[in-house]
Amino acid sequence: MANVSSAARRIVLPAHASATEGPAGWAGVDRSRRLSLRYFNFFRLLLAGIFVGGGQSFGLGGEHPFAYEIASFGYLAAVLSLGFPDAVRRLGLERVILLLILADVLGLSVIMWASGGYRSGMPVLMMVVLAGTGLLAEGRMVLFFAALATLSVLLENAWRFAAGGQPGDFLQVGIFCTGFFGIAIVSRRLALRAQVNALLAAERGQALARQQAVNERIIRDMHDGVIVVGVDGRALQINPQAAMLLGVSRLEGRLLAEVDPVFEEALARGDGLGPRVLRLGPAGRLMRCRTVRSEAGGATGEILIYLTDFEDVERQMQQLKLAALGRLTASMAHEIRNPLSAVTQAAELLCEEKRADMQARLARIINDNAHRIERMIRDVLALGRREHAVPEALPLAAFAAEVIDARVLTDETERAVYALDIGAGFTLGIDRAHLHQILDNLLANARRYCSGQPGSVRLYAEPLAGGRVALHVADDGPGIDAATRSHLFEPFFTTHAKGTGLGLYIARELAEANDAELELHGEGPGADFVLTGRSRP
Repeated sequence: MANVSSAARRIVLPAHASATEGPAGWAGVDRSRRLSLRYFNFFRLLLAGIFVGGGQSFGLGGEHPFAYEIASFGYLAAVLSLGFPDAVRRLGLERVILLLILADVLGLSVIMWASGGYRSGMPVLMMVVLAGTGLLAEGRMVLFFAALATLSVLLENAWRFAAGGQPGDFLQVGIFCTGFFGIAIVSRRLALRAQVNALLAAERGQALARQQAVNERIIRDMHDGVIVVGVDGRALQINPQAAMLLGVSRLEGRLLAEVDPVFEEALARGDGLGPRVLRLGPAGRLMRCRTVRSEAGGATGEILIYLTDFEDVERQMQQLKLAALGRLTASMAHEIRNPLSAVTQAAELLCEEKRADMQARLARIINDNAHRIERMIRDVLALGRREHAVPEALPLAAFAAEVIDARVLTDETERAVYALDIGAGFTLGIDRAHLHQILDNLLANARRYCSGQPGSVRLYAEPLAGGRVALHVADDGPGIDAATRSHLFEPFFTTHAKGTGLGLYIARELAEANDAELELHGEGPGADFVLTGRSRP
């Protein structure tokens, strides 16, 4: 308990030091002692009122009525003069506590003497007073007051035995006196424990307040916007950056769907998918939006929305792309040199070769490598055309049918591999040439890995909130493993022997050039690529 005592002094001593400084003393008393003293004084006032107004009707003061009246009125006067805050300001807290407890012990002792001794019930009231004293007094003063009450009860019983010749019941009196010390010690220990808990709570409260201030400062100074959304879709909190990005002055308490219907889709999808590029707010600013559920909220709790200025990200990405252009050029030189060497060598051998079958084989090598170089150059040139997008509302069903027709020509068996399930009303706001290249690449990949059975490559569309549409290209192939997924959209990454590794990378670049996004959904068998964008530009 030594630690408890030292911790308790850290609370009490500053209050004591301030309380003894005259007029400023009451303000320096800690709140728990101030409330305890207030309630204790109210109990004293009620007790003194009973003594004055109706004590004799309860059988008190029967032996010495005059002494009882003097003690009752004197006790009431002491409570009234010392029980108000002015007394603390004038005398100091510790002096007021000392005088009030002396008044308690003295007043109750005289009333006990005037009312027939310990059988009047006054020792029980003394126990209550000592219990309250344990909450207020300092250190060993509680034991002093217990000793004072014990001495008064013993002296009263001894005087009654000596003066009146009545037999003294020292056993019961001794039990009362033992109770005085027991209650005083227990109440003081409980008070110290409460003060230690209050100290710990105060320290933790201050630490929490400091941490909260730091967190608020970090969130306020973040370059990303942060919105906390409740279960009803209303914004609970928003940092200044989010308000600036959305172009609204006040968002707290408003439904996000009223600000932009696209938020309804973002909240419905929760944290199941990664960030998406969306145009949000009245200004239609391009932003990367990411939603996660609060850990404390559970499955139906609050949702955090992180907004990043994608226009700024695009500027940074452009700088990175310019820096990577040199590396791309070097890679292109290496990639083109190999098929060019094969073409050159095959051409030289073709000039010397007289056998028809060997000539055909060399011609095929030249043709394959020439097409490989052509595809590579076409893909690289597509990167330069991404900045010249001319979006229009293209009917998806008719456009996808044209792309499939160009791939299968008149082969009806090959046409059956593709299942087209797109309603006539679906449109997508995107550049025509860009959509053709994206679909052609996705269909080529799906056809390469599907089973080849009728309907093994499926194209379908679904509407999304905020006037958006999602176009799915799904196959029934073996799917894509986790290791490949992490590199799927990187340039020059390929799992096919004759691939350039630029197809999906360019497809995503062209999608982003049209404010759309290309993602891989699902983790089951087969691949499901989804192109999401606005229905109209």
